[in-house]
Amino acid sequence: MSILPENKPHKPIDTPHNFFIYGATMSGKSYLAERFPSPLFLNTDGNSLAQSAPAIQIRNVKNANGRGLKQSVINQLDEIIRALQNENHSYKTVVVDVIDDVCVMLEQAICAGEGVQTLADIGYGKGFSMFNTVLQELVMDLKALPLNVVYISRAVTEGEGIQAHEVPSLRTKYYNIVNGNADLVIYTQRIGKRYIRKVTDRRKEYIREQINDSKILHILDNIPGVYDKPVKTSIEEQKKIIKEQEDKQTEGDK
Repeated sequence: MSILPENKPHKPIDTPHNFFIYGATMSGKSYLAERFPSPLFLNTDGNSLAQSAPAIQIRNVKNANGRGLKQSVINQLDEIIRALQNENHSYKTVVVDVIDDVCVMLEQAICAGEGVQTLADIGYGKGFSMFNTVLQELVMDLKALPLNVVYISRAVTEGEGIQAHEVPSLRTKYYNIVNGNADLVIYTQRIGKRYIRKVTDRRKEYIREQINDSKILHILDNIPGVYDKPVKTSIEEQKKIIKEQEDKQTEGDK
């Protein structure tokens, strides 16, 4: 039997499965994540009983002497992922709530294993290399699951006055690893009693008719920016943007 597909057109199926949600405290991040199909929360803030979805508390547990770890978050996450891969279950979404805390816990676990206080104490940059490898493996292992994956992050404010805006609080180098494997980045905001959501970044232009999961479709239909057509940037506009970026870089170097 040939491994080649039959040479005829087929109807495209293009449903996003990896999501990054960020916003300030009480802006509706976890509420939105609970709307995803059959979610399992990997919770870091000790608030797992405050939501209706099943949850596992993610944490490092120190030995009685306080020097080593009785339970490492690295091993705990690995065990959970293997269970989701190999056991019979009905989960369709895994939610990391919040990824900021998971990154801190990964650092703590590596430092505890090496008997140091910080990653920098592990010589020749080895500590940072170990962390990057562990985080990349976590992200890739989650992505390889036949499930939706939702990362939740807190937000911090950048800029001042009218230029102030919220960005993910996850460190940029860590955000790039996680976001590099996300299909959609969604920002949540609370204004008075109103909750607002919008897409701030996406891997590609999604076409509504090509999304074959009705629950995912219902969520995306209520978030502006998912199906927006990309805006073509002229050569002149591109040159202007590049010049502005270069000017900012020059100003910052002074």
